Amino acid sequence: MNVLLADDSRTMRNIIKGILAKLDFTDIEEAADGLDAFSKALARDPGLILIDRDMPKMDGLAFVRQYRARNGASPIIMFAAESDKHKVIEAIKAGVNNFVVKPFTPEGLSQRIKETIARASAA
Repeated sequence: MNVLLADDSRTMRNIIKGILAKLDFTDIEEAADGLDAFSKALARDPGLILIDRDMPKMDGLAFVRQYRARNGASPIIMFAAESDKHKVIEAIKAGVNNFVVKPFTPEGLSQRIKETIARASAA
C-alpha cells in the first residue's frame, strides 16, 4: 500500500517514516506543505494519507475538505499539536478517519494506523 505523508517538519516526517517502515510500509510519498500533498494525492490516489493539521500553503483541514470534495476516498489520519475537542470534531466532520495528538508514541501511532486501515478495509 502506498502512503502519502504530509508534514512541514522533515524531522517529524522521518520519525513517522520509521514507524511506517516497522509496519512494512515502504512506498511512501512525502509532502512538505498542504498544496504539494493535494497535488500528489490527486495524482497518486494513495492507500493511506497521514497529514499534519498546521502546514504552510494549505493547512491539513483545507486539504481534507478539498480532497473529499474531489471524491478522494483514501483513509486519512490527521495529527496536530493541540487536542482541542472542537478542532478534533471539526477535522472529523471534514472527513478525517482518525486523529492523533502530538507528541505521540510509536506504539500509539502504529495502533491508529492499524485501526484506520482495518476500518477502511471493512467498509
